[in-house]
Amino acid sequence: MDKLKMHSPNLTESNIAKIGELFPNCITESADESGNKKPTIDFDLLRQELSESIVEGPKERFHLDWPGKRKSLIEAHAPTSRTLSPARKESVDFDQTRNLFIEGDNLDVLKLLQETYLNKVKMIYIDPPYNTGSDFVYRDNFAESINEYLIDSGQKDILDYRLISNTEANGRFHSDWLSMMYSRIKLSRNLLKNDGIMFISIDDCEQANLVRICNEIFGEENFLATIVWQKRTGPDSRANLSPAHDYIVAFAKNLPDAKKTLNKLPLRDDRISDYTNKDNDPRGPWASENLTGQTGHATSSQFYKIVTPSGKEYKPPKGRCWALAEKTFLGLQKDKRIWFGKSGNNRPRLKKFLSESDGMMSWTWWPNDEVGHNQEGTKELKQLFGSGDIFNNPKPTRLIKRLILLATQNNDIVLDFFAGSSTTAHATLLLNAETGESRKFIMVQLPELCDKSSEANKLGYNTISEISKERIRRVGKSLKEPVDSTLPSKTEELFDSSKMSDRANLDTGFRVLKVVTSSMSDVYYNPDEVAQSKVDLFTENIKPDRTSEDLLFQVLLDWGVDLSLPISRDTINKLEVFKVDTNALVACFAKKGEITEEFCKILAKEKPLRVVFRDAGFKSDTVKINVEQIFKQLSPSTEVRTI
Repeated sequence: MDKLKMHSPNLTESNIAKIGELFPNCITESADESGNKKPTIDFDLLRQELSESIVEGPKERFHLDWPGKRKSLIEAHAPTSRTLSPARKESVDFDQTRNLFIEGDNLDVLKLLQETYLNKVKMIYIDPPYNTGSDFVYRDNFAESINEYLIDSGQKDILDYRLISNTEANGRFHSDWLSMMYSRIKLSRNLLKNDGIMFISIDDCEQANLVRICNEIFGEENFLATIVWQKRTGPDSRANLSPAHDYIVAFAKNLPDAKKTLNKLPLRDDRISDYTNKDNDPRGPWASENLTGQTGHATSSQFYKIVTPSGKEYKPPKGRCWALAEKTFLGLQKDKRIWFGKSGNNRPRLKKFLSESDGMMSWTWWPNDEVGHNQEGTKELKQLFGSGDIFNNPKPTRLIKRLILLATQNNDIVLDFFAGSSTTAHATLLLNAETGESRKFIMVQLPELCDKSSEANKLGYNTISEISKERIRRVGKSLKEPVDSTLPSKTEELFDSSKMSDRANLDTGFRVLKVVTSSMSDVYYNPDEVAQSKVDLFTENIKPDRTSEDLLFQVLLDWGVDLSLPISRDTINKLEVFKVDTNALVACFAKKGEITEEFCKILAKEKPLRVVFRDAGFKSDTVKINVEQIFKQLSPSTEVRTI
């Protein structure tokens, strides 16, 4: 019976395997420090296979380099044995919600999600530190233990304060920021679906560098756009040339596929006002469009004479053609979709009805009257918390909601691994409430300490993640409250209820998970380091302070099972059994030899896709061996593992 490995995948090993599929002759064996054999790449042979494409030594080529880049790549590929621990008390509707809030370092989290959410996320939005000199930059170092590194480098105090200020006096001002971003973007790209899109907010300081590292990670051919967002309503009187905008850089996993799934935006009010009904058409208001096009790809059928109702004749203007073939035009004319003006004497135009409009195409200039500004984001927090100073410069929900509208469909997953105050979760819930759809979110936020003199601390919030979670709770509660049409309410102030769908089935919950050390004891990962004389001390390979639910979530991660699937508990033969999405995974972590053949026969008859047991839970070694045969007979498609 196989054991689960209980740590994140080693991406270097994965890359070696991919090269082996293309060039099996380039894979050889070497021994690690313990003498164990492992596959490695013979670079001399690989150079021969790619001899016409390799660039080496001082030969000039276009690339972006900085101190720490190679280390950043190594850190991105290094596995982590950390895991996620559920926090029921901080969650809302823990067992049924499909939304996740993960508290911890986002580099750890992105590694942990590599198997579970590989190619499953439709949209990623992040608003990372802007590297202004006063913001913070994450410091990553896995050569020594995280705790030792943080304490030794003065980055961590007794309260686990984890970030450092990246001032311009730092000789690696740009390099540190680039290293921090590079590893995270590289890992997050793996999570995107083939038609997925990543949006990154940034200002002028690092915009150019950000595009260049994204070009390297995604490929220049997958650059989608740089959106310019007007973040202010007026100039700053303290600056001679006041910045009015930020950027949102957009890259696709695969641009042709992403473009096919991009949505149109709802018509703006000023566009709707263009629709009138000059001829009292029973199909309602309409707007007219030009009927000519460029001749570049025109066919002979697009050059013809049109006769108006008044008898006047029109041919295409010089250098242009009709946009429609003659047969198509005549069909539209018969359907009264061609407008010749009130007199019936004007050049023909095509009628487009408001009732048939599927929205409008977006462009890269997003003014604040359409998507909000910084002050609006602050106002939204004030309406929720009673104070707008609880979090600095939150993005307005209208801005993030437009991104989600553009890039996602019903049931898609939206990820934000720099969650901040969780504007992205707020926007996702709003959009679901308005459309009746069920997009899911994954928020990731480090428990960064709030300043002791801050408004947030005065209101009782010690960390940014506490603010983030509370915001989602308050938004969810407001969306679930019935609206009294006769009285102004908090819901009415926060949301336009006229746009809201039926909210009875709206998922406003979220499952809180926290990054913690592995539930497995050190002997599980390094058995060779345990002396024979001390084996009796390690008969239990699971840390004593871990609950069965802790073990369940580490198993879900290791097996690549969706972390948001519904979870139920059952009692079978007096043993606690977890059932994930009914039969996606069944787990029993009973101790002290309590798992019997009779118990396993009951589980096998339910034919789960996967089943996992605690290795020490079997009544005897004979029972453990027989359990495999029981499942092969009663449920041959079930995968059986132990921890």
